Amino acid sequence: MTYSASASATLNRPVITAWSAVSPHGIGKNEFVTGTLAGTNTSAPLAAEEWATPDGRACLVPGFALREVLGKKGTRSMDRVTGLAVTAVRDLLRDCEGRRRGGDEETALVLGTTTGSAQSMMDFTRASLVGDRPYYVDPSLMPNAVMNCAAGQCAIWHRLKGPNTTIAGGRVAGLSALSYAGGLLGSGRAETVLCGAVEEFSNARAWLDHHRRREDAAGALLGEGCAVFLLESTAGQDGRALAEVLAVESRVYFGTEVSPVLDACLDGVLARAEVNAEDVWAVSASELAGTAGDQERAVLTARFGAGALDRAPSLTPIGDTSGASAAFQIGSLLSLAEQGGAPTGSVVLVSSVDDDGIVACAVLRLLGH
Repeated sequence: MTYSASASATLNRPVITAWSAVSPHGIGKNEFVTGTLAGTNTSAPLAAEEWATPDGRACLVPGFALREVLGKKGTRSMDRVTGLAVTAVRDLLRDCEGRRRGGDEETALVLGTTTGSAQSMMDFTRASLVGDRPYYVDPSLMPNAVMNCAAGQCAIWHRLKGPNTTIAGGRVAGLSALSYAGGLLGSGRAETVLCGAVEEFSNARAWLDHHRRREDAAGALLGEGCAVFLLESTAGQDGRALAEVLAVESRVYFGTEVSPVLDACLDGVLARAEVNAEDVWAVSASELAGTAGDQERAVLTARFGAGALDRAPSLTPIGDTSGASAAFQIGSLLSLAEQGGAPTGSVVLVSSVDDDGIVACAVLRLLGH
């Protein structure tokens, strides 16, 4: 996964012109910006009558009842991850109404995830196993068990007819989606791309995480949410850009040796972005709990200095949002720029490490509009 916006391609580099978020801070970008910059802790006890998880606390989107947020029509069988994505896309399209380049046919959607909805997959499988016949299942639940359900429903709900893509990449999914979106714009497949990532909290995800979690990551709380960005090419965006996407790059590592691979990824992404380490004003680390996260922070500190990492808001208060985490990292840096906390033109870097063997980095230039 690589994307480069070199000097020779300046006029075609992707820019972020709008964004939205549904997070444990609340429904809406403003809630995310305020909560993130204030460092508001979002963890809360889980209601025993609604959740059956190994942990008694989590970071949930407050008041997220599907029928209350999206209405009764079309939501009877909708699962949580789809609802989060549909809501975030709805808010983004509302915010940029009348400013989006191209029509619905020229608008693409790229959504990152871990596996879609683990809960929906398990519920559908269980219904097949415990029913009188394997095929005695509720057919309305079948779409939710498919990984690309959320992206498909976003397109259906909001009449988006351009390319529709789901990218399963774990914690780096948001950066993978960003790279893919840049490719769609660069190849002329779309004039506008809605690009983001989503993760739900569920009983199934909580138990899966509990059983696979390493001892050095004990105590990490799970979060959920969705962040979506409107990407356009530099040409014709009328000065509305919030940030330029300079480069995205990823690497695969084996075992537990994150450091050398992350170092190589940083070398590659900085070279593609044509910036030096000393040019980077802020660095957002993935803050993965455990040894991998410790290695990530050590590498980033050695390369950019502790000050650059401290300038980026911490996302620990919203918990481990897994597949949505890298997208929220981008949102946290945009939050800084929107509130005047970052100098216009600042170069920032997002680092994402997944303990299943992937690292990814993105370099952006904040434009401060």
